Amino acid sequence: QVQLVESGGGLVQAGGSLRLSCAASGRTFSTYHIGWFRQAPEKERESVAAISMSGSYTYYADSVKGRFTISRDTAKNTVYLQMNSLKPEDTAVYYCAASQTMVHLRGPGSQLRYWGQGTQVTVSS
Repeated sequence: QVQLVESGGGLVQAGGSLRLSCAASGRTFSTYHIGWFRQAPEKERESVAAISMSGSYTYYADSVKGRFTISRDTAKNTVYLQMNSLKPEDTAVYYCAASQTMVHLRGPGSQLRYWGQGTQVTVSS
């Protein structure tokens, strides 16, 4: 079992940057792949990025490729999402999730059991 807590959201102007953190508790953190998802008002939840338990494999949605970077620090039990060149359409609540099956982190996340509480990201134009 793993517990997840997101932080780092906020209000930023278009073109700006934010770094989200997903802190995990539990000794099994290194046995989970971690993904970031987002959900904007009246839109379905979507996968944004994911990183394998070893950190050697990463996935990005086409909409964020080249702008977002996912990384993990095993010593700190934390996964980061560095978001650069933010656009108003990136506005959403961002969630991190854990899974032992990487493919589950690349879809809408309906099969995932472990979620954080979410952090709001608002990008003004």
